[in-house]
Amino acid sequence: MIEFRLPSLGAEMDEGTLLEWKVKPGDHVRKGDVVAVVDTSKSAIDVEIWDEGTIYELVLDVQETVPVGTVMARLLEPGETPEHAEEEKRKRAAAVAGAPTPSPAVPAARAPVAAAAGASPAAATEGRQRVSPAARKLAAEVGVALAQVAGTGPDGTITRDDVERAAASRAPPKDRWSEMRRAIAAAMARSKREIPHYYLATDIPLAAVTRWLAERNEQRSVTGRVLLAVPLLKAVARALVRYPEFNGHFRDGAFVPGGGVHLGVAISLRQGGLIAPAIRDVDAMDIDELMRRLADLVARARALTLRSSEMTDATITVTNLGEQGVELVQGVIYPPQVALVGFGKVTVRPWVEEGKVVAAPVVTASLAADHRTSDGHRGALLLAEIARLLQDPGSLDEAAR
Repeated sequence: MIEFRLPSLGAEMDEGTLLEWKVKPGDHVRKGDVVAVVDTSKSAIDVEIWDEGTIYELVLDVQETVPVGTVMARLLEPGETPEHAEEEKRKRAAAVAGAPTPSPAVPAARAPVAAAAGASPAAATEGRQRVSPAARKLAAEVGVALAQVAGTGPDGTITRDDVERAAASRAPPKDRWSEMRRAIAAAMARSKREIPHYYLATDIPLAAVTRWLAERNEQRSVTGRVLLAVPLLKAVARALVRYPEFNGHFRDGAFVPGGGVHLGVAISLRQGGLIAPAIRDVDAMDIDELMRRLADLVARARALTLRSSEMTDATITVTNLGEQGVELVQGVIYPPQVALVGFGKVTVRPWVEEGKVVAAPVVTASLAADHRTSDGHRGALLLAEIARLLQDPGSLDEAAR
């Protein structure tokens, strides 16, 4: 039997609220299928599953808020029967009963919300509150956690009236803005506390890439044009292939290289705050595909329809605050990542080109990096490689070699 637990969807997440189940007991799921929608302090996230199997039981009620690591559902592995699952549950329960009190970081097993067909009626209701169908439906509609409702019906059954009373008496909903600021502050405090940052910056002329983009976009519709952010992202991805020590995670006292170049893109949300979902394998994309992926990611981030893998896959983050009028970004690394690349405002400055002073568009690129995994010499080489690639923008359409 497979236990599906609430994943961590970012360094700042320590709990989540189940908004919706996308599956029911008896459904067959494969790796990558969306099985639930979970509300974090920043956004509602489509949560994917990472195992293949059949949903046996749903453990959480809609609107329950639980810590990261809590069991959300249990699955039957291919070839496993409900009888096997029940036997395994009994063995686990016996082991837990005889073990020391579990750490708060590992939540104890919970009673199931629903079980797959084939399990005994006792197994499907054991340890659970009785809930009338009308009450369960209303609780899902108004956002009441049934685990917190006392039943007044026969044998303690939760009735529709019980749910209505609970809805009327509950505390006002959390202020998402305040929760988001709290979560961001916690993650950034952790970053500054744990990561020995160092910072570098360099100015990069953009005349070549802006001319290239203008020619490329000349015959395209407004919606089909490529934004400057795209070659900047692609140049970072290509440079990371050459300098991989900036692309990955620091875990358990050691650097773990990324399994690909998955750029976390910092996106400002309309309601306030910041989120940095990932675009996978950016080094292998051409410019047009990257533009499509970026536009889609920004739209879904602002519509709060991201997938859990997009919140956990990033191997480095890129932030671009140029639209806000700042020339230099000194970012804070998102743990467990080990680097962040920033781009400031593009400004027209005096620049020496072939021995002549010309007016040229220039951007300041910055690097915040983790001294546990790299040093300033390598960081300078990374920024120099980004600058070199942007002087030959046509090469950015090629996959990394």
